[in-house]
Amino acid sequence: MRVVFHQRPGGGSRTIAHREDSVVLEMLSYDRKWRIPHDLAHAVTERELGLGSGVFGCLAGGVLFSSARVVAGRLKHDAKTRSEAILRANREGLAIAESLAGVMHDAVEYQRNVPLRAAREAWGVISEEPFPYGECELRRVYSTLTRLADAFAHLQPGEGLKFEWPRRLIAAGAPVSVPRQRRAPRRVR
Repeated sequence: MRVVFHQRPGGGSRTIAHREDSVVLEMLSYDRKWRIPHDLAHAVTERELGLGSGVFGCLAGGVLFSSARVVAGRLKHDAKTRSEAILRANREGLAIAESLAGVMHDAVEYQRNVPLRAAREAWGVISEEPFPYGECELRRVYSTLTRLADAFAHLQPGEGLKFEWPRRLIAAGAPVSVPRQRRAPRRVR
């Protein structure tokens, strides 16, 4: 999935997601008080930590968040059912992604140190599993988000910051569409 982040006149950001099913989604963000768009913090944190069950993995898989609207392409007939199934299957992953993206967003926004302790605490509120990331992984997120936030801040009017979402990080959980089998026509004698 190709994602493009745009600055909005007057502040905030606009995120355009070009999914592989030819659907293009737009998400508007009203994060005017921060220099870093919250959606960019999500995308970087989720990609760098391999969180396919976060916001962008779910978008790529077919979720239709209420903050997103279709601007091009056509949804499949079962889009709502698929979206709900993916959301149900990835509820914990979405909460973890929200939590870790918030921790990383704050650290980069306020130029704090790599937040290993804060990330562990955020993880522990949601999951009983041991925290799977070390300082090296969080440093990579911090570095990438810092670099892309700087690039976003220096966009010219009409320009967008391009971001690739990998196929390997598409959320699972959608029901598999089974094509309807056609019955053979009845013979009339």
